[in-house]
Amino acid sequence: MKTINTKTRAFILSVGAVAVLASGCANMSDAQRSSAIGAGVGALAGAAIGDNRQSTAIGAGVGALGGYIWSTQMAKKKADMERATVGTGVDVMQTSDNQLKLNIPSDISFDVNRFDIKPNMRPILDQFAQGLGNQPNTEIRIIGHTDSTGSDGINNPLSVNRAASARDYLVARGVDGRRIQIDGRGSYEPIADNNSERGRAQNRRIEIYLAERSASRY
Repeated sequence: MKTINTKTRAFILSVGAVAVLASGCANMSDAQRSSAIGAGVGALAGAAIGDNRQSTAIGAGVGALGGYIWSTQMAKKKADMERATVGTGVDVMQTSDNQLKLNIPSDISFDVNRFDIKPNMRPILDQFAQGLGNQPNTEIRIIGHTDSTGSDGINNPLSVNRAASARDYLVARGVDGRRIQIDGRGSYEPIADNNSERGRAQNRRIEIYLAERSASRY
């Protein structure tokens, strides 16, 4: 009978562990489920790259630390934002990697070539800021965008300034600025046709992402 080497044995055991985790996740919370599955997948990766217990343990640790979780608080925040944005044209969604994403178009965010926040966006940012103090493991990213009119020399800093305006507003409402990252993509990530006024209005926007990591990451 052929002998199974240590690396293969570790790989087989890790596959079994992931299967057990998957079958036992039904009674776990979102945070527990994400951490458990992450640990199992990490262990599987560790077994694939190493042939001893140490590498499998390292893989498990990496898996447990990686990725975002969709907790009860995240689900509540999504529901709150959906109620706050009814009829505004703001898209509220859960991304495939468990981030809460708000896509805020120019109808209520920014006029052409401007980065000062419109009054209609303030209640949305107010609602977004509420309760974040009770979610210490969350991270916020704000990304600004422009339409294709104008040069990169105008659009690139304009997109950053739009993100910065939203960040400054949230900080003024008590959100810790150290948890907020901003970026500007200029006109390079359109979501609509820039050849029409309607399309350009859709492309002038900011995107706000809220993500939560398990407490073990911190």
